[in-house]
Amino acid sequence: MHSKPAISLIGAPTDIGAADRGASMGPEALRVAGLGSALAARGHDVIDRGNVTGPINPWQPPSDGYRHLAQVVAWNQAVMEAVSKELAAKRLPIMLGGDHCLAIGSISAVARHCRSQGKRLTVLWLDAHADFNTASITPSGNIHGMPVACLCGFGPNALTELGGDAPQLEPGQIRQIGIRSVDLDEKRLVHDVGLDIYDMRYIDEVGMRRVMEEALRGLGDNSHLHVSFDVDFLDPSIAPGVGTTVPGGPTYREAQLCMEMIADCGRLGSLDIVELNPALDTRNRTAILAVDLVESLFGKSTLMRD
Repeated sequence: MHSKPAISLIGAPTDIGAADRGASMGPEALRVAGLGSALAARGHDVIDRGNVTGPINPWQPPSDGYRHLAQVVAWNQAVMEAVSKELAAKRLPIMLGGDHCLAIGSISAVARHCRSQGKRLTVLWLDAHADFNTASITPSGNIHGMPVACLCGFGPNALTELGGDAPQLEPGQIRQIGIRSVDLDEKRLVHDVGLDIYDMRYIDEVGMRRVMEEALRGLGDNSHLHVSFDVDFLDPSIAPGVGTTVPGGPTYREAQLCMEMIADCGRLGSLDIVELNPALDTRNRTAILAVDLVESLFGKSTLMRD
């Protein structure tokens, strides 16, 4: 039986790396949906640290393959410092995005923490997209399509070396689940580096249970599991409040099973919730669903058997 971790909520209200405006409102939507109180009701000590701050979104075109690189670096630096502080205090940080470029900062902090503690880091990347673009292959220049590449050392030094020496992660430390939209050149790069991807075709073929058994295999007492939860992981029929909807994602029950099996493994040490865009939502429906799923991630279960 694992003790309930103390949790810190850290808002990062920016859409600096995204294609659409609105993800900057994500942290507040999650708060309005009751994330903090839901986790507190489950017996966790929850502190909301408020929001980190960074530069405003200048909404400029790409330069040398990147949009808003300097501003993205500043936001990720702020996120990294905030997450590092909570990890040092032995608290479980939940980064409330904001767009998915912010995972560079949160995971860089977690990777540095794990190196200092001798822990083995595994990242579950729940997403419709592989997020492995680079400046030379990106169709848009939006950095929310590049965080996995940056964490694996493919990108500008200001991001790849954010938490120290690059790379922050080896491809073998990442398992991507729910993938169903990958650019052509990105697909080649993903295959070249050997990223571990459980795409929707595989989930359809073998089921979410087997996917999660495989993705969680090998976790042990010395493991730190980081979950990076992009809300567009979910099928847009149940989660419309995202800027980059892709049909054919996990159903409600598949998503619940995914979260429950992560909870069962008892190794969750940090979490991102990103790409929630209330401007595209209906009555905060997607945020409410995200809170429901995060409750399952922290042990809420529909299981009726012992």
